[in-house]
Amino acid sequence: MDSLLIAPSIMTGIGLFFGIIIAISHRFLKVEEDPRIEGANELLPGTNCGACGEVGCLPFAEKLVSGSIVPSKCTVSGPEEVEAIAEYLDVDVGENEKLVARLKCGGGSAQAYQIAEYQGFEGCRAAAMVSGGGKGCSWGCLGLADCEVSCTFGAIHMNSNGLPQVDTELCTACPDCTDACPRDLFELIPLNQNLYVQCNTPLLNEAATILCSTACDGCGKCALDASPGLIHMENNLPVINYASGAIAAPDATFRCATDSIKWLSGNQFEEQEERDVRGVRHG
Repeated sequence: MDSLLIAPSIMTGIGLFFGIIIAISHRFLKVEEDPRIEGANELLPGTNCGACGEVGCLPFAEKLVSGSIVPSKCTVSGPEEVEAIAEYLDVDVGENEKLVARLKCGGGSAQAYQIAEYQGFEGCRAAAMVSGGGKGCSWGCLGLADCEVSCTFGAIHMNSNGLPQVDTELCTACPDCTDACPRDLFELIPLNQNLYVQCNTPLLNEAATILCSTACDGCGKCALDASPGLIHMENNLPVINYASGAIAAPDATFRCATDSIKWLSGNQFEEQEERDVRGVRHG
């Protein structure tokens, strides 16, 4: 009978011992959280979109309080909200380069050759898994609006040419569209990087243009016409190196026969929208 009571007594004693240790540790090792973290978090939009580079608003608030990040890095907050955060923490607003989502494809329904009509589950990811969609180009936009659906801020709409058009005013550079695109066609770049390549195919010459009239044919004229060191060819596509310090200018686009390299001064594919307004049909 005594042996039956020994085991529970030992377990109870061990439990009490470790309970006391935990209580003492909590009492003397407790780290007090800066109350400004909660205050800053309440001033943030609470979207947890990741546009700031953090996993959510609370980690962003913690870095704000520690001084390792500036309020303007929250691209979802408007100027007044950012100013309120800076005033609350008594810090400078800071400078932040505006990033926007750009699509590495200009081949909509009017440019890309259709080899089939996709009939299946709605969405780009489904089409990519089943048959690659209906376009002949295996590297271009599928045009089934996964990015539009995923965009938290309503910054993307599919235009009449079957391409996603990003509103640069609404875009917060969150990773919604980059995560949604099964072909990794979206990238987040500074808005002031105007020279941009709207193609993703590695094919060369007619092998590329037979599938899409606006595909890059790999001629390299843009690299020759650009400032020295700005553009080099890689996998039959021009790569723009803004870090080179060379000045980007529209000159690099002038001799492009397929219009695959563009000088963007605002929204991508804006000229397609303008044609729609004037009543010109695509295709």
